[in-house]
Amino acid sequence: MRYIVIGLGYFGSSLSIRLTEMGHEVIAVDRDMQKVEFYKDQVTHTVCLDASDFQSLSTLPTAETDVVLVGIGEDLGASVMATAIFKQLQVKRLICRAISPLHQTVLEAIGVDQIIRPEQESAERLAKKLEMRGVIDSFDLAEDYNIIEATVPERYVGLTIAQSDFRARYQVNVLTILRNKESRNIFGRSQPKPTVLGVVSGDTVFEAGDILVVFGKIQDIDRLLHER
Repeated sequence: MRYIVIGLGYFGSSLSIRLTEMGHEVIAVDRDMQKVEFYKDQVTHTVCLDASDFQSLSTLPTAETDVVLVGIGEDLGASVMATAIFKQLQVKRLICRAISPLHQTVLEAIGVDQIIRPEQESAERLAKKLEMRGVIDSFDLAEDYNIIEATVPERYVGLTIAQSDFRARYQVNVLTILRNKESRNIFGRSQPKPTVLGVVSGDTVFEAGDILVVFGKIQDIDRLLHER
């Protein structure tokens, strides 16, 4: 997969290096040439440009990029500008780092796909989540076992948990389901807010957009999500 990471601070550089080590193509961007030079041998590509300038960002291969992550940590204005520009460029998936509750509210108003907080998310953990398509969050219980939040695969929409038979087919248990309900933020913008369904039964029907909370071995969960 190809990733664009904006900002080569501690978080952005750690994420870029880890994704590169995983075998992905990473384009890491910063306006500080010293950082660009420092990390050029550890990341697939490093580029020096101003991420708050539309013409500069439009030179990046955004149409062929799977995920864009704005990881700028100090300059709120630059972060918001870069986010707005990438939104205008209609990138496939836009993830942004929030450095304060107000910053998060502004990003929500812009309408990004995912917001992360540096005190809640390690670069290592995010790299693991990004590598598994469809995974929203993960929690390591042991070396092989995880609790994963992931979007329900389209092929299971309309089926019940019993009909899907995850336990017999993949040795994976469904712990609960998060289902989006519309709510409005302080700007009056409508946005989905996940609601926990609680303890689900075999008769619970999967709906489009449901987020599954599942438990099992990481390779079994990966098969469940991506097997055809």
